[in-house]
Amino acid sequence: MIRLYTDDLSIGYDDRLIVKDLSIEIPDRKITTIIGSNGCGKSTLLKAMTRIIPHRSGSVILDGGNIAKENTKTLAKKIATLPQTPESSSGLTVGELVSYGRFPYQKGFGRLTKRDYEVIDWALEVTGTQDYKYRPVDALSGGQRQRVWIAMALAQETEMIFLDEPTTYLDMAHQLEVLELLQKLNSEQGRTIIMVLHDLNQAARFADYMIALKDGAIVKAGNCEEVICSDVLKEVFSIDAEIGRDPRTNKPMCITYNLVKEPQK
Repeated sequence: MIRLYTDDLSIGYDDRLIVKDLSIEIPDRKITTIIGSNGCGKSTLLKAMTRIIPHRSGSVILDGGNIAKENTKTLAKKIATLPQTPESSSGLTVGELVSYGRFPYQKGFGRLTKRDYEVIDWALEVTGTQDYKYRPVDALSGGQRQRVWIAMALAQETEMIFLDEPTTYLDMAHQLEVLELLQKLNSEQGRTIIMVLHDLNQAARFADYMIALKDGAIVKAGNCEEVICSDVLKEVFSIDAEIGRDPRTNKPMCITYNLVKEPQK
């Protein structure tokens, strides 16, 4: 089932066109990872699909409607976004930050209801951050802070969560902790997860569907076996990759690689 897709989407900044006439489909209730080299348009695409930035032409369609015409609060009940480097106001406690996820449901003076508090506590529990509820966000480690931001996204009660490089700046253990949490949200709650990842092996390990971008265009989209292969990685990253199998997941993985050398002239 496809609830979210783009149709001939073009995105740019000033005079520079980053993405041109891009049409993609995001599988519902699956984990989709987007890979590509720096500057290829991954983050730009995510921002346009969540209406953080406007697009120049084409459309982003969600549940049959163009998101450009959707009411902001209505859209926020369908899509939650975790940017690459989220920032919060200094001095906020974890509970206060997570409560911001309830904004789409607030009316009048914006007071939290009993239902809001129940959802906030649930989001903290699911992400394992309930013990931090009254602690300042600034006092947390990188991995703890990232889980709190995911809790805020969960508090929106959306069926789709977009994440731009959610493992950036985290050590290996915290990277795995965050990705396993997202996988759990997908498998147990049916959340559709769309995320940009730099690590190819992590992208393959946790994805049901992958999109490889180069210069704002799709090189390959499909399952992990179709995308994590030497031909695709050579075109996307200019590397000569040796592909094997992850012994624990049986997913394809990049074992080693060399740069593709340009022929001598």
